[in-house]
Amino acid sequence: MTLEPPVLSAAPEREQAAARAEELFTASFGYRPDGVWSAPGRVNLIGEHVDYQDGLCLPMAISHRCFAAAARTPTDRIRLRSAQDSVELDVDARELKPGAVEGWPAYVAGVLWALRPHISGAAPQGMDVLIDGQVPLGAGLSSSAALECAAAEAIESLLSLGTSPLQRVRAAITAETAFAGASTGGLDQAASVLSEAGHALALDCRDFSTRPVPWDLAGQGLALLITDTRAEHSHVDGEYAARRADTERAAEALGVATLREIDPAGLEQSLAAIEDPTVRRRAHHVVTEIQRVRDTEALLATGTVREHVAELGALLDASHDSLRDDFEVTVPALDLAVDTARAAGAHGARMTGGGFGGSTIALVEADRAEAVAAAIAEAFAAAGREAPASFLALPSAGAGQDR
Repeated sequence: MTLEPPVLSAAPEREQAAARAEELFTASFGYRPDGVWSAPGRVNLIGEHVDYQDGLCLPMAISHRCFAAAARTPTDRIRLRSAQDSVELDVDARELKPGAVEGWPAYVAGVLWALRPHISGAAPQGMDVLIDGQVPLGAGLSSSAALECAAAEAIESLLSLGTSPLQRVRAAITAETAFAGASTGGLDQAASVLSEAGHALALDCRDFSTRPVPWDLAGQGLALLITDTRAEHSHVDGEYAARRADTERAAEALGVATLREIDPAGLEQSLAAIEDPTVRRRAHHVVTEIQRVRDTEALLATGTVREHVAELGALLDASHDSLRDDFEVTVPALDLAVDTARAAGAHGARMTGGGFGGSTIALVEADRAEAVAAAIAEAFAAAGREAPASFLALPSAGAGQDR
């Protein structure tokens, strides 16, 4: 059976989405907000599962964003509502503590809690916030980081905290790890806040230093096709934590603080010191993936991706293969989308995000994007899987105020 080529979905236009968030706030709270702030989701071009080993990553913000319409109040109560969820929160901001809030509100309340050291002790902390999330949920595109970072921008502005972008990144990380109780290495939050339009973000997870890297896809006739496989994105049974623990055991066996210290040139000799074959494979992925990030950044920095598209595609392919074989975080839906994209003419394809579900990316010729998306849809139909959702991504701007 041949399916009609899928219509590549697009993110809502930013100004229209901000206006919608403002209208939803007004309808929900009965008055107009002080402003609307937003933060983007992200895809990671390359550099997966290396952030917690002081590695290098190359994410980019996408045009799908989470919007926070908010207003300061003269009380100490924080009231949170969402356009996507019926769960609400109404609590004294001064009583916030880890474990006290559940569900999506924890990711917003946790940011206020994490920013508390920057708040004057006598100042009221009350605010009303309406969240309108446009980042696909469960797709591995960092909807939670977009939520946290949109909240951080709103809180910074409403309370006039004077925090730096990096301080807001760290507050978002703290909100997720210490308050909401989820595991994160910080890549997602850094990409959501620090990205620049038209650029990928070279992120050094050792010191959180960043630099923009030109990523002119459209100007060179290329496109980045994102496919949400609709396979549930879940770190079930502690698999994510288990992978992280494996890398920590590898570093300990090699006598280094993190695997970033291992020279890829002598990798095989180094790995011989690790007895456990599973831990050895985990280390092999981390060290080789960090080198792939270096190589990818070098290619992008030339500004002539068209001349190096075969090399870039090979790096994307090698990353996915390593995540599949050495790190074992792919699932059949991810492998099917990647294999099909490659067979349909993509220059390279890989899973993106933490794995165990979520999305893939494929570097394709711009005029072949719909054909590759159609091939993936047909493969999923033939396998009896739910139809995936595909869309194009351009490197977008980080968090900021919309109105």
